Amino acid sequence: MRIVKLTEDSKQNLLRELLKRSPESYGTYEQTVNDIIADIKTNKDTALFAYTKKFDGCDINADNILVTREEIETAYQNVDPKLVDVIKKSAENIKKFHEKQLRNSWIVPEADGTILGQRILPIEKSGVYVPGGKAAYPSSVLMNVLPAKVAGVSKIIMTTPPGKDGSVSPVTLVAADIAGVDEIYKAGGAQAIAAMAFGTESIPKVDKITGPGNIFVALAKKACFGFVSIDSIAGPSEILVLADESANPRYIAADLLSQAEHDEMASAILITTSEELAKKVSDEVEAFTKQLSREKIIRESLDNYGYIFIADNMEDAIDAANEIATEHLEILTVNPFETMTKIKNAGAIFLGEYSSEPLGDYFAGPNHILPTNGTSRFFSPLNVDDFLKKTSIISYSQSALAKVHEDIEYFATAEGLTAHANSIAVRFEK
Repeated sequence: MRIVKLTEDSKQNLLRELLKRSPESYGTYEQTVNDIIADIKTNKDTALFAYTKKFDGCDINADNILVTREEIETAYQNVDPKLVDVIKKSAENIKKFHEKQLRNSWIVPEADGTILGQRILPIEKSGVYVPGGKAAYPSSVLMNVLPAKVAGVSKIIMTTPPGKDGSVSPVTLVAADIAGVDEIYKAGGAQAIAAMAFGTESIPKVDKITGPGNIFVALAKKACFGFVSIDSIAGPSEILVLADESANPRYIAADLLSQAEHDEMASAILITTSEELAKKVSDEVEAFTKQLSREKIIRESLDNYGYIFIADNMEDAIDAANEIATEHLEILTVNPFETMTKIKNAGAIFLGEYSSEPLGDYFAGPNHILPTNGTSRFFSPLNVDDFLKKTSIISYSQSALAKVHEDIEYFATAEGLTAHANSIAVRFEK
């Protein structure tokens, strides 16, 4: 990995490079996606089945688009029982963590006759998109579904592209069943997002869509936002390790590569105050890379977005970490908890040498669907609140309104909204 002195210039250069990975940069595909969405809105199932044939090579129709209970039972038979057991343990951890995020509605009556409150209710229907292709990610199924389940969403549907034979990845079906998905549909790509956003004869319209996907899926979610809520437009995976001379270089190298193997656009960054550690990590990265199955992807990722920065002091290192606002942040310092108190921007923080990033990906419980591309400055991980809606409650008695009606009328009149003012004033006509 390249080793660079951390300066204001090198930091700004990195930020510019990382921003190039944003999905906002892929406008060349937008027209294709918009055409697919328009077709689904107009022709519904007919268009959906045609795109499934075109892109997935599969004949899907109204009779076989919905995954049956028999298909799910068969999937269990085709998944290693040990993996099923691990998925169940992971699901339980995720469920317990997200249950702590639940909040209650509240209402507060005052002696002067005012009653104010907030009613918190789950959305009615949620849709989850699960990518198909060569890889299956049951952990992502759990992370998308269980917060909605904990929130109390009454119906959760899932779409995922079928294989040419009409089948769906067995481990995806098992994870969806364990998480509590109500209906699973064989549909993928931008067309599946449009189907969930607007509804077809087979797939119901939902209130929110979550889940990762390729650039066509990301652009479809962006285009459908407003007609339906979405989680985010996720960029490539990223990790930043903040370390001092006490850190284990072998652990750091392994952790950096855990993200570099995702794809060629993933970023893996180390910021350290130790030049000796930097060199050791670089050597360990090279040694590990030669042994790993995704060597080609890893090398391209590191060539593009792999950096080791040497900072003059930990304060400069922390400032840089806050400005980068990474998706995953590992802190490997003498006192990681103290260092953490100075971190303002990160999707998830991993503290200490036994808290590597994959712990969060698979098992600990916090959600692994995290803000990327610096958006942790203002976005949060997927959580229970994403599946809840809040309604304000307002009630004033006559005497309570009498005390403030002139202020309200004055305020409304100042904005030129005399009908607003009149709506209050009419209640105090003599």
